[in-house]
Amino acid sequence: MLKIQNIEVSIQSVQVLRGLSLEIGAGRMVGLIGRNGAGKSTTLRSIMGHLPLSSGSITFEGQDLAALPRHARAALGIGYMPEDRGLVPDLTVEENILVPLWAMKVADTAPRLAFVYHVLPELKEMRDRRALLLSGGQQKLVALARALTIGQKLLLLDEPFEGVAPALSARLSEVISGLQGGAISVLIAQSDLNHSKSQLDTEVVIERGANLR
Repeated sequence: MLKIQNIEVSIQSVQVLRGLSLEIGAGRMVGLIGRNGAGKSTTLRSIMGHLPLSSGSITFEGQDLAALPRHARAALGIGYMPEDRGLVPDLTVEENILVPLWAMKVADTAPRLAFVYHVLPELKEMRDRRALLLSGGQQKLVALARALTIGQKLLLLDEPFEGVAPALSARLSEVISGLQGGAISVLIAQSDLNHSKSQLDTEVVIERGANLR
């Protein structure tokens, strides 16, 4: 489904990715494992088009992503959960979940919202609360829900368990585990495997922007 071949990416003239390659098959869960600064977030941001490639290629279902603008990548069914959550503080939980659907001008949002509330029923109970009133862990749940609204084929999760209290971390792990073996492929970028080793089909270790093994 997703194929990354020998990509190189620089940020402000500093090379961050150095020939990284990985593949994700349909319905597979892959871990991108590496220390802070290894290039995990840069990889996910490159897939989403936030950073341009210096060389190499990224294809999704055979389509060259480099030829597409950022919003078009989301329209392909790719959902992205950034490490910093990226919520709009003054919007409610439900409004934050709906933001990407509004951006894509999806006419009927009800089915996707119903799907999200089925996976994360606790969010339905807090849907009218503003995001700034939520704990860090609750915000992570909202960010995951937002990614799920458009990530019908592929989810990119950047450090989903980082800085989250144990109870909510366990809840996040439970939700992600529930996606295993389903129709959605998942790429999880994280520094360790404490929360997801049993969930992963494959591990790709990144070191200084390149494959370690």
